[in-house]
This record gives sequence, structure tokens and C-alpha cells, in this order.
Amino acid sequence: MDIAAGRFRARIAETEEDVQAAQRLRYRVFVDEMGAQASEAEHAARRETDDFDAYCDHLILEDNSREVDDPLDRVIGVYRLLRRSVARENRGFYTASEFDLSRLDDYPQETLELGRSCVHADYRGGSAMQLLWMALAQYIDAHELGLLFGCASFHGTELESLAMPLAHLHHHHLAPEPLRARVLPEHYNSLDLMPEDRIDRREAMRAIPALIKGYLRLNGFVGDGAYIDHDFNTVDVCLIMETSRIADRYRKFYAGKTTGQMERILG
Repeated sequence: MDIAAGRFRARIAETEEDVQAAQRLRYRVFVDEMGAQASEAEHAARRETDDFDAYCDHLILEDNSREVDDPLDRVIGVYRLLRRSVARENRGFYTASEFDLSRLDDYPQETLELGRSCVHADYRGGSAMQLLWMALAQYIDAHELGLLFGCASFHGTELESLAMPLAHLHHHHLAPEPLRARVLPEHYNSLDLMPEDRIDRREAMRAIPALIKGYLRLNGFVGDGAYIDHDFNTVDVCLIMETSRIADRYRKFYAGKTTGQMERILG
């Protein structure tokens, strides 16, 4: 998969340097910006890494007009992608370290874990993200994926300060019982932190990260409970989306655009 539009290019990483460039962006966002912990080796290389990287697909977004001193700084957007058929042949899913995924194990179609998604600060909210989503939509179609899931994060580890947005997710976006992944018992924290009648919907939505709101617009759900990830300085929820439920308007927009159409959208 390789999609170019204007100065932007979205593709699956092909070389070790591509993967290292993805890890460099992850370090910039997760460690430098969000305060995640990192090993001495990660600090020295300025790359955020783990053992799952070796058998995942890495979807990367590049701006070919961007001038950088280090070629590893060329990537501006990342998704880490892990299909169930691949996970079963290796060490499973990263998300399983936080959530019980047993209810998703026998889903009748291929499933995909979305992880380590991040975008360079200079490009957040910009049109370049449209190309990354277009590439992801084509990946979903190419592999006939029926279910998407993964950890999605709120910055910080204090549940009290996130009570309203988390409670809003619990009351309005909880996954159906058969798909309801649940935080592992030893790490479980309820999302039901506030009665529904005390929630200010606008305030709650403002506090929900843009990526999570994007998944909710695609008819996504959240699993049961929140996981406090002290290493990454985040509170995580499990996002779950059936591709059959993704709103038709988004499916047609992202999966159906030609390169020429995307160039006009991106300018």
C-alpha cells in the first residue's frame, strides 16, 4: 500500500529505517510530550520501541516537503497495525496486557488491533490526517477486516479529573455485551464515575481526545473499565469498532477517494 497526494505520502513501512522513523515519532509524542517512561536505550536512540514492533505493520505518513536533519525525523503520522492471524502466530496482542479480549477471540471475521497511533504536533487537526485515514480504510478493505480495537488514551493518570468524560463514555458508548472487552481484574477501574444526570455533554466531549471522538463518530464503542498506565502517563480505554457499523458517509469518503481527489482535498 502506497498512496501519494500532493506533498504527502501514506504507506506501510518497508524497511528497518521506516520502522525506526515511526519509533522516532512515537518517542517525540509519547516520551517528550506526554511524559511516558523510557529505557536508557530508548532515550539514547530517541525511539520508543517494544517487542511487538517486529511483527506489526507500521502505517506511516510522510511530508515530502519537510526538511529534516535526520532521516528518522521524516515521519509525521503513525498507526501500528496487528491482525489477529499474525498475533496468534507470535505473542498475541499488546492490548491483552491491559484488557481481557476473550470475547473478541472468536469473532467470525479477521480482526485488527490499532496501536501506537500518533501525529506530529505541527500536523494535528490538519488535512494531512485525511490521507492517513484513507490509507487505513484501504488496509481494512484489503484484508477484509470485520473488527477493529485497541487502547485509546487520556493524558494523565488521575481518574477524578477525567470523571465526566469517562462517565459519558460509560453511559452513552459502552460496547454491546458480546464485544465488551474488560480491564484485567487486578487493574480494573470503573468508568461509571458520575451519574448520567450530572454530566454536561458539551464539557465531557471537549475533554475527550480527538482520536477517541473520531472513533465514536465511526460508531465505535468502549469496553468496560479504565486502565491506568503509569509508564505512559495515561488512562486507557478499549475502543472497539465493527467495520459493518462504520458510518456509510465515512466509508465512502475514506475508502472511495482517488489520488487525484485526495490531492484536491489536501491542497
